[in-house]
Amino acid sequence: MKSKPKSHRAPKQRSQTHKPVSVVTGAAGFLGSHLTDLLLKHGHQVIGIDNFVTGSVDNISHLAGNPDFKFLQQDVTEFLYLPGPVDYVWHFASPASPVDYLELPIQTLKVGSLGTHKALGLAREKKARFLVASTSEIYGDPAVHPQTEEYWGNVNTIGPRGCYDEAKRFAEAMTMAYNREHGVETRIVRIFNTYGPRMRLRDGRVVPAFIGQALSNKPITVFGDGSQTRSFCFVSDLIEGIYRLMMSGYDLPVNIGNPHELTMLEFAREIIAATGSRSKVIFKPLPQDDPKQRKPDITKARKLLKWQPAVPLAKGLESTIKYFRTRV
Repeated sequence: MKSKPKSHRAPKQRSQTHKPVSVVTGAAGFLGSHLTDLLLKHGHQVIGIDNFVTGSVDNISHLAGNPDFKFLQQDVTEFLYLPGPVDYVWHFASPASPVDYLELPIQTLKVGSLGTHKALGLAREKKARFLVASTSEIYGDPAVHPQTEEYWGNVNTIGPRGCYDEAKRFAEAMTMAYNREHGVETRIVRIFNTYGPRMRLRDGRVVPAFIGQALSNKPITVFGDGSQTRSFCFVSDLIEGIYRLMMSGYDLPVNIGNPHELTMLEFAREIIAATGSRSKVIFKPLPQDDPKQRKPDITKARKLLKWQPAVPLAKGLESTIKYFRTRV
């Protein structure tokens, strides 16, 4: 299926002096807060929305007093009313770690369905361009490697991870429905494993888990035999790719991630070396439906967005470990 040809220009400016207005849902989260910083750097006025279920005020506290940043504490599954013009809506609200969506399955499904519906409604009302933060989890435990955007996935809809996988798959479907039915300019980014400062120490994802264990000289827990793979993209690279996608003219899904693939055992050893830890690796049973392979095919991002990751793993881990040293 080919994307409809569309303009590569940003939405028409209201005046020569107008600053673009961006709404970011999930603005106090790990990715949402970094996105907010980049938008402000690019001269946007940002309206951040978050209900702090998984986000943290610490992630946006440095923006206090910034005249170009406004914050609303609100659940995005409720009606979104904002006075004034909006140019872009960036829908990042969602629990996004295994700990979060296993503890909050209904909230996860609601923000992916009702929250996406409300955010799209806002974009339609304001004639704004809309981007939804989807995920590599929509591929499930993939039978295709690496994963291209054309792969439909291998997902257990009733498994413990199904609430997150299906919430994001529904969000993609809703986004394309608004694109086709209402003519809303939409973008879909499929985000692969990302790491960096502002991750929560105990959110269940592998980077903070390994770093937290290593900094405390506790055993590093590797599930299964450690042969399952992941690829890790530093947060600044990811956010740059997402920004380029929003400003592009492409309305079908695009993978953004780092194709450099590591086994979990290799990654554990990288963390031990980078932290100078005395930790040893221990093994525990593999969780249900845990993907055995995860690696993005970023051909589209390279071609359409002229984007590829630039931060080496060693450099990204250095700044991430520095951040976590203040949290352990």
